Amino acid sequence: MDESAQAKDLAVATFGAGCFWGVEATFRQIEGVVATAVGYCGGQVDTPTYEQVCTDRTGHAEVVRVEYHPARVGYEQLLQVFWGAHDPTQKDRQGPDVGRQYRSAIFVHSPEQERAAQASLAREQQKRHGQVVTEIAPAPQFWAAEDYHQQYLEKRGLASCRIR
Repeated sequence: MDESAQAKDLAVATFGAGCFWGVEATFRQIEGVVATAVGYCGGQVDTPTYEQVCTDRTGHAEVVRVEYHPARVGYEQLLQVFWGAHDPTQKDRQGPDVGRQYRSAIFVHSPEQERAAQASLAREQQKRHGQVVTEIAPAPQFWAAEDYHQQYLEKRGLASCRIR
């Protein structure tokens, strides 16, 4: 957790669930979520650009970083939103978006988040017919996406771009 989140008694969660625009819009609707940012995690390039990530050669996932007030919304609730925001059985893709940058991932910030994410994945697998391919890994460096990607749908008056 970064210092600004600690100072406000906030926690941080990071999720990759395909194209980050719709995922961010979904998390912004949750009571107790105080801030979101879209960006990139899990790759081999420092300060990656959208154009670099889209080549599918940097190893980054498009992610949403969620700052939330744990007294108002629990991590378990955020995990439920994550599972509902995408199809975790699609490996390295969501609908027409194909590439490792669109993978399903939970980047954990603490041992408690890791335990909750693992238990949640096991429960989710019981509900699915296909294999859940979501990766769970320690949260690496978060690189914020370019400003024009932040709250992309909101800026354009759109409610969602969710693919189902």
